[in-house]
Amino acid sequence: MKHSLAPASTIRARLTTQLADPIPMRRGSLTERFVKCSRPGCACARDPKARHGPYVSLTRSLAGTTRTRLIDPALAETVRRQIEVGRQFRDATDLYWAACERLADAEIETLTAPAAPGEKGGSVPRSRPRWRGKSRPS
Repeated sequence: MKHSLAPASTIRARLTTQLADPIPMRRGSLTERFVKCSRPGCACARDPKARHGPYVSLTRSLAGTTRTRLIDPALAETVRRQIEVGRQFRDATDLYWAACERLADAEIETLTAPAAPGEKGGSVPRSRPRWRGKSRPS
């Protein structure tokens, strides 16, 4: 997570602008692969430069499961840009959370009454434990 000392109002203004006018963004990662096929005699088995591809896949976690889908290689750059915009948005929301938590900590500190000087804390004296042996014969 990126840290910022920017005031919450600056971060809030940036997030408000982004939330007011949604833009294409996404979560996940993009992977480009070249694969070997199983056809006998195909050059891809012998020569790594002859492998099939590129196959571009978008992978993301959704509700505890991994979802992967193939992307047209011509659209890979657009999807990369959308992922980067999503990362920037996530960083901005993390900064907003950090600023809100700083404000919450400051509020708690102002509401906490300082202890009066000279007062000693300590624990409450406890009563003596009862004897748990057998009862005495009467």
